[in-house]
Amino acid sequence: MSMIRLLLAEDQSMVREALAALLGLEPDIEVVAQVARGDDVLAAAREHDIDVALLDIEMPGMTGIEATADLRRELPGVKVVVVTTFGRPGYLRRAMESGADAFLVKDAPASQLAEAVRKVLAGERVIDPTLAAAALADGASPLTERERDVLRTAADGSTNAEIAGALHLSQGTVRNYLSTAIQKMAARNRAEAVRMAREKGWL
Repeated sequence: MSMIRLLLAEDQSMVREALAALLGLEPDIEVVAQVARGDDVLAAAREHDIDVALLDIEMPGMTGIEATADLRRELPGVKVVVVTTFGRPGYLRRAMESGADAFLVKDAPASQLAEAVRKVLAGERVIDPTLAAAALADGASPLTERERDVLRTAADGSTNAEIAGALHLSQGTVRNYLSTAIQKMAARNRAEAVRMAREKGWL
């Protein structure tokens, strides 16, 4: 039996160690690398010659969705399973657009995760059915990439001037992006637009 070489990326050490221990009990899976940051994924994947990457979404340095895009571009032979605590339909859509092969919520049993790892290696796609239905019902994000950037930067309460500086835009352009995003979300203000976009997984 050939062993499946797995990389585990999860910033919470207790969760990561528990997942590694559970997956390590599978007879055909070996966890060969563990990282706590999204921006460490690609280097670890290269170093350990992995078959499958199991990525959390919310990580410091880089999200699991961004790390998925990196892996797809640099190591197209590596399969990617994205797991998340937050069952947000927008996350599913963005993960799949980035090239993920599977998308599961973290409270799935370890046996289901292991089965997903085997299935993606066999060329299948595995998607949490409840999330898939919700993503179809919710539709695609109405926000452009730039509107997402501006809303994401505004999330910590930054002023228009601070957002403009961070994104190398003029303040007028930032105002326009914010205004359009607020209108698209049918929100009352930027704080509400940020909250709504986060709840849907669009940020």
